[in-house]
Amino acid sequence: MKEGFRQSMAWLHTWSGLLVCWILLLVFCAGTASYYRNEVTLWMQPELHGAAASKVSTEAAATAAQHAMQERADGAPRWFISLPGERTPATQLGWSKPSKPGEKKRGRRGNFHTEMADPATGEVLSKPRDTRGGEFLYRLHFDLHYMPAIWARWIVGFCAMFMLVSIISGIITHKRIFKDLFTFRPKKGQRSWLDAHNVTAVLALPYHLMITYTGLVTLMFLYMPSGATAAYKGDQDAFFTEAFPGGANDRKVAGVAAPLTPFAPLVRQAEQHWGGKVERISVNHPGDANAVITLSRAAGRDMSSKQPSMDFDGVSGKLLSTNGDALPGASATHGVMYGLHIAHFGGPLLRALFFLSGLAGCAMVATGALLWAVKTRQKQAKALAAGQRPSFGLRLVEALNIGAIAGIPIAFGAYFWANRLLTVGMENRPQEEIACFFGAWALAAIVAQLRPSRTMWRIQLAAGAFLFCALPVLNVLTTESHLGVSLFLGRGPASVAAFDLVVLVLGLGLAYAAWKLKPLPAKAGKAAPAAKPVTPAMEAA
Repeated sequence: MKEGFRQSMAWLHTWSGLLVCWILLLVFCAGTASYYRNEVTLWMQPELHGAAASKVSTEAAATAAQHAMQERADGAPRWFISLPGERTPATQLGWSKPSKPGEKKRGRRGNFHTEMADPATGEVLSKPRDTRGGEFLYRLHFDLHYMPAIWARWIVGFCAMFMLVSIISGIITHKRIFKDLFTFRPKKGQRSWLDAHNVTAVLALPYHLMITYTGLVTLMFLYMPSGATAAYKGDQDAFFTEAFPGGANDRKVAGVAAPLTPFAPLVRQAEQHWGGKVERISVNHPGDANAVITLSRAAGRDMSSKQPSMDFDGVSGKLLSTNGDALPGASATHGVMYGLHIAHFGGPLLRALFFLSGLAGCAMVATGALLWAVKTRQKQAKALAAGQRPSFGLRLVEALNIGAIAGIPIAFGAYFWANRLLTVGMENRPQEEIACFFGAWALAAIVAQLRPSRTMWRIQLAAGAFLFCALPVLNVLTTESHLGVSLFLGRGPASVAAFDLVVLVLGLGLAYAAWKLKPLPAKAGKAAPAAKPVTPAMEAA
């Protein structure tokens, strides 16, 4: 505090951002992609692209799904049905497999079966390739990978708290925060990177504050359990039951066979009650006298992530309970906070705005990391001019910058390429795709550590540009639904063409960055000055 409050906040802003910026960049990139995780998953399962042409009512899709489940899931204790919507063209059927007598209980995934069905007929679609798709990117956003989820969420929460501190201290540090929004001076070295950092930060400042705070709120019961623990004397089940009340799903099996009531009238009743579409249907104890059918409303009507549901008697069709129409204050607040974070309420335009704001967040984190390296190298300019090596900290940060800023696009590109090139019937195929993601990223990071130079920046940015720009071409060569079909024949899912366009634009951006780092021609009669060594980032600016 000797230098004044604003200067102290500048120091806090610098170090709270730098220490976690590389993890934050991964979290931001994966989270931004997650706004379109359904579209990413559809692109990565081209076998389902034909189902996008089917347009049926919710009642017809529910009826077809019921018939399909009665044929394939007889004896299953639970059914799960996800009906098609604007972003999911096919009906997803899932059921728990009953355990055989004497069989050892398997894990949750091993005891669960899923299929994709035609919405109109309920017939099984040609089995799509096994992939985690956009779900991997969504989970990577807060669960990371190759570690227990609890550890990962603590790490991400720690980084998010640092980011919140960095945002607030950055606001305090800026004297003319609104002027910074309209100020960018290119080709000015350090000043250009500072302007880029300010513009990307201030332009989407409300989004940055919202997404960071709501991200912490979504996991607040993990980070701050003391209040609930003290109020409920350690009984977390009692707390969650009262804070997030459920319905009639806890009925026990009667052991008396009874036919299941048709879904269509229940769907019609629920949609009339809500004024919105049904998205999910779950059935407890199908074929039993105590069966319960639960319908959940589709997201998009309000900001809350807690969509209302209705429970019906599985035999008579009588309404048992409605849940979520009027939530308690705490539960409603938590639902809105979580809903703001995942943005399921947003239409195409709002989702695109969230996506662009997320890209601005990625740029903000990246330019902040580059700015620190630029400033530090300028401070060490005299020592470097005298032939001394960069400090260990500077060399480490420059290498980490290359491995994260240029390496993460390589990892994303490798993930999408693996989806098209790996054998469709490969065993453990989803894990192999994920291994390609982390393998490509690890290779980029290791090579960057060996030689963090301007040439390395160019190589890795060019590699990411190639992987992204060539994806639409790879899609043409490996599928029958791609950008060309959508543009010239008007067929195929629009989201597939949109995916190809977005990756092409991102690839061109990476190519432009690599081109800006091309060797500068030496001026005739003048030797390049040795007194002012600069980083690749400064030269690009």
